[in-house]
Amino acid sequence: MRTLALLAMLVALPASAHDFWLQPQSFHPAPGALLPLTLQVGHGPYRQRSPLPVRRIVRFQDVAPDGTASDLRAALHPGEADEDGAVRLTAPGTHVLVLETDDRAQSHLPALRFNDYLTVEGLTPALELRRAGHRMDADGAENYSRRAKVLVRVGSGGSSAPVTRPLGLTLEIVPEVDPYALPRPADLPVRICYEGRPLAGALVKLTDLAHDAEPLETHRTDGDGRARFPLPDAGDWLLNVIWTKPQPPTAETDFETVFSSLSFGFPRR
Repeated sequence: MRTLALLAMLVALPASAHDFWLQPQSFHPAPGALLPLTLQVGHGPYRQRSPLPVRRIVRFQDVAPDGTASDLRAALHPGEADEDGAVRLTAPGTHVLVLETDDRAQSHLPALRFNDYLTVEGLTPALELRRAGHRMDADGAENYSRRAKVLVRVGSGGSSAPVTRPLGLTLEIVPEVDPYALPRPADLPVRICYEGRPLAGALVKLTDLAHDAEPLETHRTDGDGRARFPLPDAGDWLLNVIWTKPQPPTAETDFETVFSSLSFGFPRR
């Protein structure tokens, strides 16, 4: 009975439990203040501190308002009681913290759950490939990696130039305007880039991190890789997207998948 209950829980586990992001203690710190942050994964009852080991993090940078990139990997210490790292950001303006992992992690799922995951996350090309290969009844396996950006507004004034340009991630959410510079309410246009090109047909989700069991809104990117979301007035928010491509026949897994997120927040009034 215990085994059956565990299997039922695994089948029910939502695909959104894969979502990963950087959560600073504040999105609006004073210049030079110590800013703790945590690595988060999952939503609703499945949300938790990520168990990601530091050895898998290949990039953690602060891209300052003037575009200067600083290596912050030494500031990470995942698994401590209250935080997974802490940074000091001094220059006024919008900073982009960027985290990237290697792709050594693997996921192996029963066919039913793997197909459900591909459907929920909008990975239509992968589903079509499985159908064409008559593999809908086969278990699924993927290597996966994570990309996360967080927008931190330090003090007042300053630039926000890095916010609106790609920063070299395999899969990346790029706002076309700094959300902190927009009046609210307003719409936030974003571009999704995959391997340096606009990505059409990707499912992008906007989640209120205070009520995160389900996304607030979802949109597919258009032919230019663009989507548009209503800009929230307050609170902490997450945009996320997932994309995958088939592995070579000699690989251990079927697909190479990338999870990407962008987190930002506004003070509650």
